[in-house]
Amino acid sequence: MSIFNSINISASALTMQRLRMDVVSSNMANSETTRSKMVDGVWQPYRRKMVEISSSNGSGSFASIFNDTVQSNNSAGSGVKVTKISEDQSPFKLVYNPEHPDADENGYVQMPNVDPLKEMVDLMSATRSYEANVTVLNASKGLLTKALEIGK
Repeated sequence: MSIFNSINISASALTMQRLRMDVVSSNMANSETTRSKMVDGVWQPYRRKMVEISSSNGSGSFASIFNDTVQSNNSAGSGVKVTKISEDQSPFKLVYNPEHPDADENGYVQMPNVDPLKEMVDLMSATRSYEANVTVLNASKGLLTKALEIGK
C-alpha cells in the first residue's frame, strides 16, 4: 500500500465527477435540440447521456469487493473508473407545435428525452461528491505534511 493511495483514489473520483458534470452540462445544453444525428435519412432528437462507473479493481457489489479486500489484507481500493457513457433509451417527448420545422403531419415534434429537473439533481450530486473528494484530498495532504514534520 502506497502512502499516496488515498490521494490516487480521490483523484480518480474527482476525474469521474468532473466527467459527470460535463455530461450533465451537455444534456442541459441540448435539451431543446431536435436535430442531433441522422438515422436512415431522418433527423433524430438528442438523447440524454449517462455516465456508468465501476470500481477500478473489478466489478461486483460493494460487499464482495469489501470482503475480498479485508480477506486478502490488500490495499483499501484503487478508486473508480468510467466504464462507458451510454444513451438513455427512454422515448422522446412529444410536443404539439405545428409551426416547428420538425413537426410531423399531426403537428407533433419529437423533443429530447432530457428532464432538466433530473439533470439538476445529477449536477448537485456530482458537485457534492466532488466537494467531498476535495475535502478528503486536503485531509490526506494534511496528514502527509504532519507525518513529514514528525522527522524534524
